[in-house]
Amino acid sequence: MKKRLSILLILTLLLTGCSLPAVKAEQKQYTATFLTLFDTVTTIVGRSDSEEAFFEKARGVHDQLLEYHQLFDIYHSYEGVHNLKEVNDNAGISPVEVDQRIIDLLIECKQIYEDTNGKVNIAMGSVLGLWHEARDFGRNNPQDSYLPDAGKLAAASEHMDMDMLIIDEEASTVFLKDESMSLDVGAIAKGWSVQKVSEVAPKGLLISVGGNVCATGPKDENGTPWVVGVQDPDDTQKYLHTLYLSGGSVVTSGDYQRTYMVDGKLYHHIIDPQTLYPAENYRAVTVICPDSGLADALSTALFLMSMEEGLKLLEKFDSEAIWIGSEGTISYSPGFEKYIRK
Repeated sequence: MKKRLSILLILTLLLTGCSLPAVKAEQKQYTATFLTLFDTVTTIVGRSDSEEAFFEKARGVHDQLLEYHQLFDIYHSYEGVHNLKEVNDNAGISPVEVDQRIIDLLIECKQIYEDTNGKVNIAMGSVLGLWHEARDFGRNNPQDSYLPDAGKLAAASEHMDMDMLIIDEEASTVFLKDESMSLDVGAIAKGWSVQKVSEVAPKGLLISVGGNVCATGPKDENGTPWVVGVQDPDDTQKYLHTLYLSGGSVVTSGDYQRTYMVDGKLYHHIIDPQTLYPAENYRAVTVICPDSGLADALSTALFLMSMEEGLKLLEKFDSEAIWIGSEGTISYSPGFEKYIRK
């Protein structure tokens, strides 16, 4: 009798157009790589029902990041875009009307300057420009590589006053009162852009822009965290640790990034605003922070300050960090180890 009832139930479902629930196909993981953003490699990883559906998501993320890239570019102009290059070009001449996103970034940069006691200073463009020029030449002409002239660095450092950056929110303009001043937002803009895009991006993506890694949520519906590696400064093909990340960002500042050699010594791109030379306290600092833009700024700031100062800054922003010292010693903030994959 039970068998007949089962058969009748199946027949009834078929006759009434109903069907048994379909088994949901398992999503696959895909990766997209772009070379068009912030002069670095951008990688987007996520799970989707199809490769086509994933790349549609990835392309949307790329296109939004491209807008920020053009706005914050200090080296190139783009048709119809009033960007930071235009602001720098008009230093001491006239205010430039800009996109609200530039206003928002610069306001946050001013606050970060205060929070880090001047360690993160976007008005260092004149100093950083000298290093950028020397580094590019040295990479292309290693036999003739050189350090920026000390006198020129000292002269450029006279034009780093953040008070000379005038933001008129009502008029949406930015003006550099000092004609020799130049903005360089490289320590913040990449992470800040990733943060803004991640806030509207599909959930479950891992976005990496030149090592600034941001998760828009766990990798799947089961809440599986992403695994992010912390590079070994002595061998960037190896990891010191792998970390679990379900949201927020992991950012590293290291002395092995953007380097060039002069007389047998390696020089990196993280310049101390006090000495005007690359900082030598650490090999690398990795920060875990809920906000990607802040993570970018914190990793730079911690690389330039004592560990005691860094711990206070981390506590203020509910963030964690690992320091790799110049002699290879490893130190952790109190809550960092809970992220380490065991």
